Amino acid sequence: MTITLNHTIVPAKNKEAAARFFAEIFGLKVDEPISHFAAVHLNHQLTLDFADRENFESHHYAFHVNDEEFDQIFARVKQAGLEYSSDPMHQNKGQINHSNGGRGFYFYDIDGHNLELLTRV
Repeated sequence: MTITLNHTIVPAKNKEAAARFFAEIFGLKVDEPISHFAAVHLNHQLTLDFADRENFESHHYAFHVNDEEFDQIFARVKQAGLEYSSDPMHQNKGQINHSNGGRGFYFYDIDGHNLELLTRV
C-alpha cells in the first residue's frame, strides 16, 4: 500500500499573512484560494492549507530539503532577521545542527509554529 499525505491544515491568526510568510521563506507561491483556505503547494502532492483560527496550539512542521534548498531558505531566514536555533527548544540560538551528517535548524513562523529544516533524516 502506498499512502501519501495530500494536505494538512495549518491554523493561523491571519491565513493570508501566514501563507505569504511561509511561501516567501520557502521560495514558493500562494495558490488560488481553496474553499476557505490559503494554500501553499510544497510539491505536486502536498499542500499546507492555512486556515483562520482564533485559538490554537503551536505545531511542529519538519521539512526535508536538499543542500541547495537549505542554503536558499536559510539565507531568506537570516535576511528576514528571524531568530533560529539548532535545537527544537530554541536554546542554541544563532546555531545550526549537523545531525546525521547533514544540517538543520528551527525557527518560528508568525503564528508561533515551530518549523524545522533538515538535509538528512
